[in-house]
Amino acid sequence: MRRRTLLKSTGAAGTIVGVAGCLGGGRLGDSNPDVVLEEPDREFESSDLPYPAWGEQIPDVRVATPTASREVRLRDIETLTLLTFFYSHCQTVCPVLISTQRNIQSHAQNNGYAAGVRFIPMTFDPARDTAERLGVYADKMNVDADSESWQFLRPAPKQRAKAVIQDQFGVMFQRTEPEDMDMYMFTHTALTLLVNADGFVERAYRSKSPDEETIIADLETVRTA
Repeated sequence: MRRRTLLKSTGAAGTIVGVAGCLGGGRLGDSNPDVVLEEPDREFESSDLPYPAWGEQIPDVRVATPTASREVRLRDIETLTLLTFFYSHCQTVCPVLISTQRNIQSHAQNNGYAAGVRFIPMTFDPARDTAERLGVYADKMNVDADSESWQFLRPAPKQRAKAVIQDQFGVMFQRTEPEDMDMYMFTHTALTLLVNADGFVERAYRSKSPDEETIIADLETVRTA
């Protein structure tokens, strides 16, 4: 399945700006039996958005780990998950997205719920984001990648990355073409998904700098429901 019309680019090495997504906020309710969080206040329905949003199930896809030693079927995770999309050579948005994941992972470890949430950053640059590169990147970002709660994913080759991340998840990414092609970057959508244990989106945070306190509060609401 191809998601709805992709968000439009703003320019080189930036993010993609489009219609407003599902942000934090909302209240508990029973308007959708598949999710705990109530639909957030917004102008659009989930079905109008290019990515899976509140109340929608994530795509039924399998994605390889960095070493390609196994594949992860995302709907089989059965644990509350924070899923984001990145590439390790990014100098602007992606370090913020990964740092947000890292800080929330630290909060989970320090507050006794590390076993109840997983963190899954998925790269759309498999050509450069090898297992070795992601190991170095994890150290650089001070990520506890050896924890059971953290798992980088790497759909490869690049055609597979496009099929999964862009066509299935509706996350736009477009490679730049500098004179030194080894230094290419991407314009891309900034998106973090809070997915419940049944594979349904509780929140889609469409922000270059997601609010950690909001996400932690949303995690607690879903965990304790």
